[in-house]
Amino acid sequence: MLEYYITDSANTLQKIDKLEKGCWVNMVAPSEAEIKLISERLNIPEDSIKDPLDDEERSRLEKEDNHVLIIVDFPYIIYDDSGFPVYETLPIGLIVTDECFITISLIENPIIMDFINKKIKGFFTYKKTRFALQILFHISTYYLRYLKQINRKTDDIEKELHQSMKNEELYAFLSLEKSLVYFTTSLKSNKIVLQKMLRLNHLKMYEEDKDLLEDVIIENTQAIEMAETYHSILTSMMNTFASVISNNLNIVMKFLTSITIILSFPTIVASIYGMNVDLPYQNNPYAFVGVIFTALLLSSITTIIFWKKKYF
Repeated sequence: MLEYYITDSANTLQKIDKLEKGCWVNMVAPSEAEIKLISERLNIPEDSIKDPLDDEERSRLEKEDNHVLIIVDFPYIIYDDSGFPVYETLPIGLIVTDECFITISLIENPIIMDFINKKIKGFFTYKKTRFALQILFHISTYYLRYLKQINRKTDDIEKELHQSMKNEELYAFLSLEKSLVYFTTSLKSNKIVLQKMLRLNHLKMYEEDKDLLEDVIIENTQAIEMAETYHSILTSMMNTFASVISNNLNIVMKFLTSITIILSFPTIVASIYGMNVDLPYQNNPYAFVGVIFTALLLSSITTIIFWKKKYF
């Protein structure tokens, strides 16, 4: 998909039909023809456009003769077969040229859609450096938003685990832990790119732009610290609750074993007096009552012993 947007004279974002100077080119999973069109029109190597479309591409900053390429990772949510949210990251490419600004991603993502839907105020397509920094800042805020969601989801699963003896909650914890690993790795890579931007001055920045870049670095650093903290807590909780689940199972098995032993005495007594041989008191009219009483007495004594030993 290839779309063109431009900020008009009233500073309102408008969708246009062709590439113009000062416009924003949004490319989402572009076809070969679209990649070739933009490459030839803006004199950009096709590799610069294709690299952000590789889901394993590392974050980096590159300056060429006529453009600057920024690749960072952004967070997004998918859902598994059970409807549980899974948080992952994908690269997004930002290309700043003298003529226009380009964004490239493999999927439609909420960060770019917020700009298209005019939820973000104060951005202009012709202020390309500022626009790129605003996108980077918005990416950092999404990391923080999703990290808070992960933390809330962890609290919900923790409540369920207090009474659980199943593995579903641990699988959910494992999924969240994997998401936090993705986030931490991507955020650290993004931080390197942001610091490189501040240090090398590949982009022409005014004082306000530098302040915004510093804000982006602060938000990114905060997200890294949150991700590492949540990951540490989650790992500790997984180990703890794995032991809790095992302990709950042991308690149940101990209870069932105790019940089995208690119920075995009536079975033993009844089996003995059910044999086809001569038995004591077999002709006594109270023999049946005696057998029942003996079985109950043995079971009662065993129950009292187990109760005192806190077997159940």
